[in-house]
Amino acid sequence: MSRHRFHGDPARFDVVARFLIHRFPAARYVADVAGGQGMLTRILRKKFGVEAEVIDPRGWTLKGVPGRAENYDAAMADYYDLVVGLHPDEALDAVVRSADRSPVVVVPCCNFWSREEKLGRDELADRIAAFHASRGGTVERVILDFAGPKNRALVLIPATSADCRRVPVG
Repeated sequence: MSRHRFHGDPARFDVVARFLIHRFPAARYVADVAGGQGMLTRILRKKFGVEAEVIDPRGWTLKGVPGRAENYDAAMADYYDLVVGLHPDEALDAVVRSADRSPVVVVPCCNFWSREEKLGRDELADRIAAFHASRGGTVERVILDFAGPKNRALVLIPATSADCRRVPVG
């Protein structure tokens, strides 16, 4: 992994992949939303045999990493066992809304949640958690083991148990 250049802690991809596999062992189809070059997808596929793909309109994936060069829409979540947004930027709203359909792990970074007010890291996470809980879903807060401060994840589980049938939670 050292031959690729990324912003932030390069260990985050391995840490997140291991977390996803541990937390959602039955997940076979994973959307890596706004996944950039696709290092998380590469690790999920090569180390863990998961059918992951990047959905990012920039279309910059590394060679051999499957990706869709398009904007992500929450309706796409029906296809996936798990939706991941590791710093999803402008796709934040769609990633969070995906949790009505499929489990979501999101690590929000920038405030693309509210255009009306400035939200810091904790306020942003609180707003997302409150939004999802207001829709009947459950929220788990996780601090991932890589250099922060943008290492706080929200695990969003859909309201109905039928929506969780593909992925064990607990």
